[in-house]
Order: sequence, then structure tokens, then C-alpha cells
Amino acid sequence: MSIELLYILILLIPLLTAVGVLLCHQKPNVREAVTLIGGLSLLLVVVALALNYDFEQPVTLTLLEPFPGLPVSLRLEPLGLLFTLVAGFLWPVTSLYAIGYMRGHHEKNQTRFYFAFAISIFATMAIALSANLLTLFLAYEMLTLFTLPLVTHSGTEAARRAGWTYLGILMTTSIGFLLLAIIWTWSLTGTLEFTPGGILEGKAEPAILGGLLLLFVFGTGKAALMPFHRWLPAAMVAPTPVSSLLHAVAVVKAGAFTILKVVVYIFGIDLVGTLDSAYWLSMLAGFTIVSASIIAMTKDNLKARLAYSTISQLSYITLAAMLGVAGGVMAGSLHIAMHAFAKITLFFAAGAIMVSWHKTRVSELNGIGYAMPVTMVAFLLASLSIVGLPPLGGSWSKWLLLNATLEAHNMVLLIVLLLSSLLSIFYLVEIPIRAFFAKPSDPNYNNGIKEAPTFSLIAILITTTGCLLLFFLVNPAWNLVEQIIP
Repeated sequence: MSIELLYILILLIPLLTAVGVLLCHQKPNVREAVTLIGGLSLLLVVVALALNYDFEQPVTLTLLEPFPGLPVSLRLEPLGLLFTLVAGFLWPVTSLYAIGYMRGHHEKNQTRFYFAFAISIFATMAIALSANLLTLFLAYEMLTLFTLPLVTHSGTEAARRAGWTYLGILMTTSIGFLLLAIIWTWSLTGTLEFTPGGILEGKAEPAILGGLLLLFVFGTGKAALMPFHRWLPAAMVAPTPVSSLLHAVAVVKAGAFTILKVVVYIFGIDLVGTLDSAYWLSMLAGFTIVSASIIAMTKDNLKARLAYSTISQLSYITLAAMLGVAGGVMAGSLHIAMHAFAKITLFFAAGAIMVSWHKTRVSELNGIGYAMPVTMVAFLLASLSIVGLPPLGGSWSKWLLLNATLEAHNMVLLIVLLLSSLLSIFYLVEIPIRAFFAKPSDPNYNNGIKEAPTFSLIAILITTTGCLLLFFLVNPAWNLVEQIIP
């Protein structure tokens, strides 16, 4: 099977899945079977692409060329493959979880949910496979538009307000900053192609390139760097499977991926290391890490706490990219996968708690470990991965990022990272401690085990296992991120 055909299948499968979901709207069992088959099919194609692709001989597939020299085209590189593998694996797992959640919570408009979810995966894959900034930008905007109905799924006034916040921030930053940066790059270089080592070296004065870097980073609102982070906690009104999509599978990871891809293939790592704006952006990322952690500690709503945790953890990747050293880029790339598995587990657990016990606040979870032992053990392990403790996958990316700050001779950011890990113990590990060691806040917790719906519980076990396996089987991921460096 040719690489071009695999590209096409990766985009076509989510679209066909979306059509199948619509055609089967009156048959829920068939509709959900279509969703799972689509997810598993995509995973198989992504794995086939990973096994057969040769980065020494990259393959480009041009879909159309609306203007001379500005094609909409696909080409795989190591960072894109990593993102594709993460999203491809987590889509069927999230779909499995969603089946249990949506049925257990008796959600309305489930067909619309699965349809929008599939289209969002299509946009995510287009971002991952983009060969140039034009393709990436188009897919980036599609992802915003197709995830909007997921954010507003409940149809409440709060959901509509969240939708306007979501759309307003993401569209304003992408059109106001990112699009301007892309046009500026074209005017300086005459190309938008992602190129190993970058395309901007020697094309303008350092001050101009520094300003361009600011536009790219602030234009990538999905990375949730302060002050453009408010859309993320606002979107927590959405059903928990949507939160999982936003935080682990697609949206925020698309933002982090975009920043890394721009640094590696548009600027070049060495050039970024010489720019003053990169230093200040790394400090802003450090500020976001600490301040979001402190805010998370104040939140009693469980999903809000997890949202601010994501804002903090996502800024690790921005910080890594702005260090201007190879070790930082590799650490940030690895963190995409490590954080995805841990954070999706935490959101799966939060949703399971709501469906089974209708609890949404941390203060209500005292003693719930007696009723949901599997879910809360999963929450504990995922939390420890976020903290960065072995033997969980998150320890690798945290360790490598600490080393990268030393490589960049930035002791301030080293302290920031250590402080962040300490704070995450307080706002995350506190929850399973409450669950297993505090006096039950609900006497019904003592009446027997009542876990998540079966499908949801299976999904939780899969992603928790992933957190563990990523520690012991890190070599394939590390070998991949090593190839990112030109």
C-alpha cells in the first residue's frame, strides 16, 4: 500500500465514520459500532504508516493548489507521526468511554456528538500531516469550528456563553495573530513549507524575527498560554468525553504541536535560541505554569481543577520549545504523549464519578475510594504521572525537560519546573488521598462498589495501562523524537 493512499485513508476514515454515524442515527447500537470501527480502522492505518514510512525519503501529497506556490498538501515528519499516533490511539479509546458515559448520563443529541467528534479527528489528522503553514492553518480553523458544537452540546445558557468564549478567543488569536504571522513569513521567504532547520535564518533582522515568533505563539490560542487561556476552563461545561478530546486527543495538543512545528521547521531551533522574545516567552510560560497551578489548588469543581492543570502542563511544551535547545524540543515532543495519556485518564475518572455518583466537587469525594476503587487508583496513577514520578510515563518528559533547562543555563525555569511538580502534588494527589483515607462525605459510599459503566471503565483501564507502559517502553517514542532534530 502506497504512502499516498495511507495519507488519503487517514483523512477519509473519520469522514466516512461521520457519514455512517448520520445514516445510523435511529439505530444507536449500530451508530456506536460505526464509531468504534472507524476509530480502530484509523489506528490500524496510522500504525501501518508508522511502520512503512521512511523519513529519509519523505512523500508529499498535494491535494490542491489554490494559488501558485501555495499548495494544500500533506507530508509526514517525526513530530507529525508522534501526534498522529497519539490521536489515532486515543480516538477509539475515547469513543469507547463516550458510549458508557453518554448512555449512563442519558445525554441528548448523541448522534450530533459522534458526528462532530469524527469530523474533529479529521481536522486533527490534517494538522498532524500538514506539509506547510497554509494546510496547517486551514485544518487548525476547521478544528475550532467543528469542536464548537461539542463545547455547546448541552444547549444550556452556560454552554452557549462558553461557546462564545471558546470561539471568540481561538478565532481572534488565529486570525489576528497566526494568519498575520503566516502572511509575514510568506513575504520574507516566498515559501510556507515546513523544512528541517527552518526557513527564516538570515531572512530578517533579529528584532523582526522576534516579533514574528511572538505572533506565532500568541496566535496559537489552543496552546492556552496566558492571557489567552480563558477558553479552556470555560469549555468545561461540555460533557466529559468532550473535555477528554479538548485536553488530550485534539485541541490543546494541536496548539502545542503547532508551536513545536513552527519552532523546528519554520524558525529552526538554533535561531530561536538567539531571539530575545523566545527568552521572554519562556518566562511567560513559566509564569503560566506556576499561576495556573496555584489557581488549580483553589478550585473545588473537579473539572475546573483539571482544566487549570492542563493550562499549567501544556505550558511545559511552550517552555520547552522556547529554550532554543534540541533537548527542550525532544522533551516537549515527548510530553505531548505522556500528558495525553495521564490527562485523559483523569478526565475519564472525573466523568465516571459524575455518572455513577453525580459528584462534581473535590470536597464531595471524601471516602469515594470505597465505592470506586478502580477509578480512584487510576486517578492516583495518572496524577503521579503528571507529577513526574516513576514508574509512570510522565517522569521521562519531566526529567528531560529539567535537563534541557540546564542545557539552556536557565536556573529560573529549573526552579519553576520543580515548584510546579510540588504544587501538582497538592492539587492532584490530594484527591485520591481524600478518596481512600478521609471519612466518607456520603454515607452511601459504604454500601458497596459502584464503578463507572463497563465501557467507560474499560477505557480507564486502557489509558492507565498506557501511563505505566510509557515508562517501561519509552524507547520507541524516544527514537522517534530524536529524529525531529535535523
